[in-house]
Amino acid sequence: MTLLSTILSFFPMLVMLMSFTSLLWICASPGIFSVVTLIFIICAFPLLIHKIHTYFYPIEEGISYLCGRKYSPWWGSHQIQSIYIAFPVIERILRMIPGAFTLWLRLWGAKIGKNVYWTAHLEISDRTLLEIGDNVVVGHASGLYSHVIKPKKNDLMLYVKRIKIGNNVFIGAGSYIAAGVNIVDGTFLTACTRLYPNSTLENRQVEDKLILN
Repeated sequence: MTLLSTILSFFPMLVMLMSFTSLLWICASPGIFSVVTLIFIICAFPLLIHKIHTYFYPIEEGISYLCGRKYSPWWGSHQIQSIYIAFPVIERILRMIPGAFTLWLRLWGAKIGKNVYWTAHLEISDRTLLEIGDNVVVGHASGLYSHVIKPKKNDLMLYVKRIKIGNNVFIGAGSYIAAGVNIVDGTFLTACTRLYPNSTLENRQVEDKLILN
């Protein structure tokens, strides 16, 4: 692991420390400025750092390794975003406001269409690596994971690829979508569907699966 990787592994702790300090400030001296500062630290600060990081270290899709001397841009990106995985309530609040979560993902670099419905309980590991069309429903307790990690020859192999979801797609509750999955327009996924890396769903394949279920 490189020096930059090690430094960024402390980023979630930094955000928590800054947030705790801001909460103490609010308790000691409540006011609009202290509240805005807390919101900035929780929402805007990680986003700003991520944009700077992406400018210098854009994420490359494909296979790479995490334990070598070469810096992994995905690792840095993931550490910056991990605060929202550890504390999902932050994004759950946004999902309760119509259009807010879609705008949030767009700010991170995702391509999100119109009329996308996000349920409150949802996990997204890589906000920058999503392409979602119009009129999509993402069911309860679903997960979108644009990366895969597995041990290989005393190292950790990383595979990163964008998830693509077409128009008029329904993703059933408890479904997991892995890296490189391509879901075509008009697809209906039943509850607890598992889509493995680089799967491409065609309408006929989905119909056959529904019949088997």
